[in-house]
Amino acid sequence: MSEKPKVLIAGAGLGGIAAAGCLLQKGYRVRVFEQAAELGEVGAGIHLSANAVKVLWHLGLTDDLEKIGSKPKAYIFRLFHSGEVLQTFALGEEHYRLNGAPYYHFHRADLHDLLARRVQQLDPEAIALHSTVEGFTQTGSTVVLHFRGGRREVGDLLIGADGIKSVIREQILGATEAHFTGDTAWRVLVPKGRLGNDFKDRVITVWVGPGAHAVTYYVRGGDLLNFVGLVENPNWKIESWVVKSDWSEMRDDFSAWNSDVRRIIDNADKDQCYRWALFDRPSANRWSQGHVTLLGDSAHPMLPYLAQGAAMAIEDAAVLTRCLDMFDSIEEALAVYQRNRISRTDRVVQESSANGQLFHLKTEESFREAFGKRKLGAERNHWLYSYDPLSVELV
Repeated sequence: MSEKPKVLIAGAGLGGIAAAGCLLQKGYRVRVFEQAAELGEVGAGIHLSANAVKVLWHLGLTDDLEKIGSKPKAYIFRLFHSGEVLQTFALGEEHYRLNGAPYYHFHRADLHDLLARRVQQLDPEAIALHSTVEGFTQTGSTVVLHFRGGRREVGDLLIGADGIKSVIREQILGATEAHFTGDTAWRVLVPKGRLGNDFKDRVITVWVGPGAHAVTYYVRGGDLLNFVGLVENPNWKIESWVVKSDWSEMRDDFSAWNSDVRRIIDNADKDQCYRWALFDRPSANRWSQGHVTLLGDSAHPMLPYLAQGAAMAIEDAAVLTRCLDMFDSIEEALAVYQRNRISRTDRVVQESSANGQLFHLKTEESFREAFGKRKLGAERNHWLYSYDPLSVELV
């Protein structure tokens, strides 16, 4: 754009902060509004593959990622009880060679803090806290963002990066009904020192079993092991990520599993076990209205079974910035943004859901058959990880 518009961003999660960084670096005036009293992220571990890491490199964070990240050597899929390896594909140097950037694990709070500090370096006034968004109005080319308490902010473009319960999305598309998947997720962090020197190397292990699966990997340079256990449980429907639950119930859910899984659970802090229900929401079939658009979970909420939720939001941020740079018309830029993102994010949503079914088959033989037919490493490296949001052709 010849004249940079003022961009308002609702939501200071990873997607909103990444969008702010990309836009500020290109000279846009940006204001990010967050309802919380302080910046931060809930949750624990997060995956970022090459497709998203390229954007963070572009933001000047290459050295910082090395300081806070852990690089897994491989993806390993194992049967829940015996530990039998069903499939392995390389990460580490092989991921870098094939896709042009590393594969990292981070603690969500560390990554969010890194991105927020980069945004504040670019503009110390860019992020406003205590700002609960209630909706927006548009008049011609002007967007007015409305906050609880009556405050307003005027801009040229509004990005709804306010998550799966997005206020901006609801105003564009109407209320979206959430569907309970029947799965609940356990989450704990365990210091590596408690697990013994003989414990697993730096790999992502996905343990698959009837009606449940577990994912383990290291964060904070290998100091902490992140455990996420997904269990079919129709009775737990609390969606919040910050609700603690009974350690003994988690232990019981995995009592018949491999000794490595049980060792992790046995060494977890008994009062630091979190559990939340997984709800599914349809992707938006229309992302924009006038000078307002959506980004990340507000546009394409997805289940965590492909570990690409944050990566898709970061990709969105880079592609949206490129689209705004390409056109003088905001409406045209937003149309190209949606056209170039919707099919890719829809595929990620679908593949994530399919993995949830793959990981919860009923018999050991069905797991062997299913993993024997699918070459997950080749598939992902071809279409998912090799994507470069900074240079992909926009049509």
